[in-house]
Amino acid sequence: MEISIDIDDPVPLFTQLVTQIKQAVNQEKLAPGDALPSIRQLANDLTMNSKTVAKAYRILERDGVIQTRGYRGTFIHPEAKTNSTVDLNEWLHTTLNETVSKLKASGITDSEIRIAFSRVMNNNHN
Repeated sequence: MEISIDIDDPVPLFTQLVTQIKQAVNQEKLAPGDALPSIRQLANDLTMNSKTVAKAYRILERDGVIQTRGYRGTFIHPEAKTNSTVDLNEWLHTTLNETVSKLKASGITDSEIRIAFSRVMNNNHN
């Protein structure tokens, strides 16, 4: 699989990496059980910061596209093709948009929404 990262693209580098790995799975260039390079190796290959690659791997693992097996490495998840069609960020945006629209329709101000959102986020991080 060939990954090409464009540093001049406004799309964040980690997003480019996530997108390309999901595309490779959908195009069957990567199959369930295929090994992926280590974070350090892929960062070196792409001349990227390893934290950027780690972030992409965390998102891919969260989305069920890859799975990490401890010291044995990182592999394509058995359900990767199905899971790679789900866009959690799009779902998040849609859900928040619907929620904010309902709140505004109820007469709640933008400021009240921001304050409540901050409070909820802070409570969930404690």
